[in-house]
Amino acid sequence: MSRGSVELTNARKNEIIEACSLLYKEKNYNEITIKDIANATTLTRTALYKYYQTKEEIFLSLLQREYDNWNQELLNIIHSNTALEKKEIAHLLSVSLENRIQLLKLMSMNNFELEAQSRFECVVEYKKSLGYSMKLVRNILDKFCLEMSDNKKERFIYSFFPFTFGLYPYTVLNDKAKNAMDKAQIDFHYYSIYELSYNCIITLLNDETV
Repeated sequence: MSRGSVELTNARKNEIIEACSLLYKEKNYNEITIKDIANATTLTRTALYKYYQTKEEIFLSLLQREYDNWNQELLNIIHSNTALEKKEIAHLLSVSLENRIQLLKLMSMNNFELEAQSRFECVVEYKKSLGYSMKLVRNILDKFCLEMSDNKKERFIYSFFPFTFGLYPYTVLNDKAKNAMDKAQIDFHYYSIYELSYNCIITLLNDETV
């Protein structure tokens, strides 16, 4: 494939992903169709299928893009600081998540189904971005938490990342969810993305479990 063809393909994919992103800010996943996404681009529905075979593949690519954007923020934490206290690490990571509302919303979806309905190569590319996020958070711990053992760092990673998948539904509540919890008599205490993230991260950083 020529350089021009590669650039065109990437440009088309970016256009499709951006259209999906804008639609997802206004509608729920189930309300968005391939036709809707195509109509929001300069492509026909038939032309769109040359780049993505399913709606799930488009959303998986959007999720990958959001991880890539988050990775830039994580890199900035690493390169912009020479030393950080635990409270500063918790603050910066929490701010980075607070800045990535689209990422958190996508995380709250059924990623198992997104992957199942996507081609293997699409899943591989997504996993690369997710894996890089995990690596960068580990690099933050390696650089700024010199006293932390490798075992504790691994526990942090495999507690922190599953936690992020539940952040959106616990912090972004629509009126229907609020009314349902009132009807169910659930004494729900609202916390922001930042507050929940900070509390989780500082707890994990201070965990003395062997």
